[in-house]
Amino acid sequence: MRIGELAERAGTTTRTLRYYESRGLLTARRTEQGHRTYDEADLRLLQQIRTLQDFGFELEETRPFVDCLRAGHPAGDSCPASIAVYRRKVAELDGLIEQLRAVRAQVGAQLLRAEAELPHGPEPRCELDAQWETETETERGRE
Repeated sequence: MRIGELAERAGTTTRTLRYYESRGLLTARRTEQGHRTYDEADLRLLQQIRTLQDFGFELEETRPFVDCLRAGHPAGDSCPASIAVYRRKVAELDGLIEQLRAVRAQVGAQLLRAEAELPHGPEPRCELDAQWETETETERGRE
């Protein structure tokens, strides 16, 4: 298949395919007229790359998976180098989750502190509340 068909079937652009080719992730064969041609194995490589990128992998992190497929393995993650990338990514995600938990705990503590400082009578009004209500009413009037 030609580059346009491969791009369409892979859900990407010809520019992206040329970029992958320049990075050594995709290899085009050439016709006598110089046109790039690809096969189903190339589509499979692209699907692997796109799936990993959807999961947050950087383009270079997909290389071991592509190499594994090129080596004839049934799946891009059935090689030790791919497993190592998975392990690094899981560790990275665990670190990010811990950071988010810490931020969430801080924000939760700030919320509790702020709520505890509220007077127990009617809720205090501030200038921003009045401004927000005025803007909201103005927006409703435009509809």
